[in-house]
Amino acid sequence: MALADRWLLPEGVQELLPPQARRVEILRRRLLDLYESWGYEQVMPPVLEHLESLLTGVGRDLDLNTVKVTDQISGHTLGVRADITPQVARIDAHRLRESGATRLCYCGSVIHALPAQPLASRNPLQLGAELFGHSGIESDVEVISLMVETMHAVGVKQDLSIDLGHVGVFTGLMEIAQLSSAEKDLYLDILNRKALPELSDFVAALQVEEPVKAYLAALPTLNGGAEVLLKARELFADAPAQVLDAIDYLEQLAQRIALRFPELDQYFDLSELRGYNYHTGIVFAAYTPAFGQAIAKGGRYDEIGRDFGRARPATGFSADLKTLVELSSHVLQTAQQVLAPAKEDSALLAKVSQLRSEGVRVIYALPGAEPANECTAELVLRDDEWVVSGL
Repeated sequence: MALADRWLLPEGVQELLPPQARRVEILRRRLLDLYESWGYEQVMPPVLEHLESLLTGVGRDLDLNTVKVTDQISGHTLGVRADITPQVARIDAHRLRESGATRLCYCGSVIHALPAQPLASRNPLQLGAELFGHSGIESDVEVISLMVETMHAVGVKQDLSIDLGHVGVFTGLMEIAQLSSAEKDLYLDILNRKALPELSDFVAALQVEEPVKAYLAALPTLNGGAEVLLKARELFADAPAQVLDAIDYLEQLAQRIALRFPELDQYFDLSELRGYNYHTGIVFAAYTPAFGQAIAKGGRYDEIGRDFGRARPATGFSADLKTLVELSSHVLQTAQQVLAPAKEDSALLAKVSQLRSEGVRVIYALPGAEPANECTAELVLRDDEWVVSGL
């Protein structure tokens, strides 16, 4: 590496400088306090773990996105976390071992071996909340509501929308389609890319009954408003009960969310299979026109705890705090910044301590150094008393 390149960060890796770092920290505190008010307790998992623990139950996608290193003490392969959710599931299963509902939240850096998209950061600051120990619709409503409240706290409210899906639709169709592993993987890939012309050729070549072909061909077209659920119920009238149950669940969930947030736009996508390898029920994401990708996403993942030796229902969501800061409409309330002379004066020292305890930033004017440009006032001695005077 050339000398001039030594100080360059790896491609896609970002650092936060003033004042952005302060904005991120202020919002981090605000959101964790919000989660605390909902009963979610904060955890701080380690950045580094045994690779097997990090990848338990989450499939190949996370494996490809995890940076691996060798532990010089044990010789074992370690992973730098690419997702905090499996770590929180491990904590619930092994460290806490509570029998009732457990609510946990977190905020920490993750590292991605590859960016999610060309301009995406490879070191997001993942923020999230997870609810363990309850499998009913009430817990799904709770975490979706908390996700929406998170967006409101950030200032994203007017143009906020959520997408809802349910992997039970796909799982039920796979039961009757009986596709091979290769066919299933190809079908999933086509769905993720919404490649409808390619889908027609794929379905036509399948050795399955015509009604099943119709189901598979129609699935990626089922996205839009509430009318999608009505259309899906008609199309899948003779499909397995699991498919219809998933549609009913989506309808009930949407009604409850609408009751809490009547102004929130809701969309449905029955072919949304993000995280299919570990999601077991509802999947959801938050969107705003100001950002081209989901700004928060989550879902139900009841089976992940089984791989840790303790099956627990689970649902939750996560977001990149850096992205939320970029979208935040809140004006950062910068503390007043006061310049103080560098003197060993007990009255001055006491005044500086008082101002700092009140939230005022006080900067000493170091001899020979340029004064801070951000200072809007200074401490001056008047009538034997140190007072703040505007610059």
